[in-house]
Amino acid sequence: MTAEITALLADGDMVTVRLLREDDFDVVVDLHRRLDERDRYLRFFTAHPAGLEHLTRLVLEGPGLGAFRGDDLLGVAHYRVQSEGDTAEVALTVDGSAQAHGVGTLLLEHLVSLALGKGIRRFLALVLAENSRMVRVFSDLGLPCVISHTGPERDVEIQLGEPETYLERIEERERIADVASLRAVLEPASVAVVGAGRREGSVGRAVLRNLVDSGYSGELHVVNPSATEILGVPAVPQISSLPGPVDLVVICVPAEAVPGVVEECGRHGVRAIVLVTAGLTGTPLGERVRESVRGHGIRLVGPNCFGVANTASSVRFDTTFAHGVAPPGRIGVVTQSGGFGIALLDSLSALGLGVSTLVSTGDKYDVSGNDLLRWWRRDENTDIAVLYLESFGNPKKFSRLARALAREKPVVAIRGAGTAAAQRAAAAHTSARATPAATKGALFGQAGALVVDSVTEVVGLLAALSWQPLPAGDRVVVVSNAGGAAVLGAEACTRHGLRAPELSADTVAGLRRLLPGHATVGNPLDTSAAVTAETFAACVSAVLADDAVDAVIAAGVPTGVGDPLAALKPPEQGKPVLAVRLGQLESVTAHAGVPCYGDVEEAAVIMAKLAVRSLWLKKAEGVIPDLDDTDLVTAARLVDEYLAAHPDGGWLSRKDSEEFVGCFGIRSTGRRFGDTELIVRAQIDETFGPVIVLGLGGLDEALLDDRATALCPLTTAGVDGLMDGLRSAHLLFGDGDGSVDKAAVRNLLLRVSRMVESSPEVVDVDLDPVLASPEGAAVGAARVLVRRRPHSDPYLRALR
Repeated sequence: MTAEITALLADGDMVTVRLLREDDFDVVVDLHRRLDERDRYLRFFTAHPAGLEHLTRLVLEGPGLGAFRGDDLLGVAHYRVQSEGDTAEVALTVDGSAQAHGVGTLLLEHLVSLALGKGIRRFLALVLAENSRMVRVFSDLGLPCVISHTGPERDVEIQLGEPETYLERIEERERIADVASLRAVLEPASVAVVGAGRREGSVGRAVLRNLVDSGYSGELHVVNPSATEILGVPAVPQISSLPGPVDLVVICVPAEAVPGVVEECGRHGVRAIVLVTAGLTGTPLGERVRESVRGHGIRLVGPNCFGVANTASSVRFDTTFAHGVAPPGRIGVVTQSGGFGIALLDSLSALGLGVSTLVSTGDKYDVSGNDLLRWWRRDENTDIAVLYLESFGNPKKFSRLARALAREKPVVAIRGAGTAAAQRAAAAHTSARATPAATKGALFGQAGALVVDSVTEVVGLLAALSWQPLPAGDRVVVVSNAGGAAVLGAEACTRHGLRAPELSADTVAGLRRLLPGHATVGNPLDTSAAVTAETFAACVSAVLADDAVDAVIAAGVPTGVGDPLAALKPPEQGKPVLAVRLGQLESVTAHAGVPCYGDVEEAAVIMAKLAVRSLWLKKAEGVIPDLDDTDLVTAARLVDEYLAAHPDGGWLSRKDSEEFVGCFGIRSTGRRFGDTELIVRAQIDETFGPVIVLGLGGLDEALLDDRATALCPLTTAGVDGLMDGLRSAHLLFGDGDGSVDKAAVRNLLLRVSRMVESSPEVVDVDLDPVLASPEGAAVGAARVLVRRRPHSDPYLRALR
């Protein structure tokens, strides 16, 4: 683990977890001495243990971890390796005043991570039977645990690893702690603004104006040494003059003054800060801010952000400097771009939509998109989540969190910087690390997020998600009173992956009774320009009633007869309808509860995303399968032997590379003419972890550049998504002549994923070509690059 990690307890308090050092001897001894008689008995099996100094020495030699709040040691955990080598005895001690807040569980999680990095695979512990709290800490951890149930003592055996149950328990504990700490940010009982003056046009005054106008019902203060009140809000000269602790402080002062204000906040017991000021990142000022908020246990939004808002009736507060108060609604928004957030608020307001919560994260020193994903998971005021993220601090956590939320509520993600120029702009804007477009796309896709590229597109999608049900599938009929619009709409639907079903005979007969003889009855349906609004609406209803139809795009052109959309109403069949009024200047408007777009292309794009979500929800989650024919011992030996001879790492020989991949059940073969050539590559991204690329090989690679990307670990659902992501997937894996064995390719990809997940020293695997045929798949050539890498645990509970 790193030198120290900041994490949250169950009640939202912040602690630092770090390896204990020799100079911690006195504080560890003091911790043991502070235990009351009962706790000493439960920990040492006697109320008056002899040799506390010796016991402390064992903790320090451990290795041991300590949880600190400031300089106060709240608890320690350590293990001692047994003779078996992969087994260790573990012990915990928590100060009486800190018990029942999750200190022991947090320490144990970090100790498990530390032990796994050292090759430990089993923990043993001896606990008094009456020490029910400690027994519960072990049993509730989420790891396979066996506890004896005879005699006055309990033998505890814990198998270490990262099973799904353990990761789910960690996530839930982190969610509880995170939400508790975020209440000071999103549901503050008191707010103070630093930097609001009398002058109109300043950022601080705009923030205060929105706070006043939002109807915030909590305590509101201004810190300004030159005023007694501003906008009717009482002012005090400095933070220390505030009457009692304050939950949230909004700072809008020049960059050079920020560290001093933040330190004042810490000394006054402030729980959270929204730091609007820019110009801190990459400077000593920014580092001072980071140190100060961590030292005082403060949650921080920003710097370089445009504020936070919560429109819930129980809170009603807005600390943004937008030109008006955020409109209330059911959409949660987290954005690194203040400009995007302001534009989105304006667009939603024009449609009668609004936000539940909005957080502008700016340079993301602390609060990030992951925090908001946890908040929205249980927030009854949020139905849809919108994310504009230019960087990812912990993509693996993001993927799990977003996927869990997307199973309950739609998650909409703005794709953001994809080109080199855009990535340079993002880096200058919020110091965001460049993320390859394919990697970001894989992250969003595996998380079940609906990806859009512009404010216009996100607003159009939000309107559809807010006002229409999801389609049962991807079968869409275009109904129009203009033949050209009908054709363009059908073409757009096909281009975006939607299917055009045939209408049933009964539906066709019913439509012919409604329409004039020159109308074109089919899909698309051209009603002709002469129909009334009532007839047009009846046609839409008739099509929706067809069991072969999942959704309708109703495109109308106003004529001298009237507006064909005038009688259109929200569908009663539980199927979505998207309207199009050709020539409409606005990209999307509200029409009697139906979103109405200005072009059939826009409607087709939105309908396709609704269908994608519907189909994604129906798919099984997928699991990481157990794979046979794996020889982890030999694989580790090959890597260790090479690194012993080449400490800086390098490529294994061809023979060793083939033997290494063979340890994971991947067979090699000579070149076979007539087979389809694929390439499979797995590389380590320092932020995203192992990334797998599947593509066409040989001549097809040069001509078509058809590739798909996925993040590890691959599940049974994720591997299918990777293969289906190829443009040529229907040709490669179809049932016709020339298709390849999809099951064999799927099996190979799952084994590559297992390979890079279980071998952290492997940083690049290049299988080129992979020779695939209807009879199977084998590797023509394999290359493996290895290098020593520090152990990392993306699922460990830790703040940024």
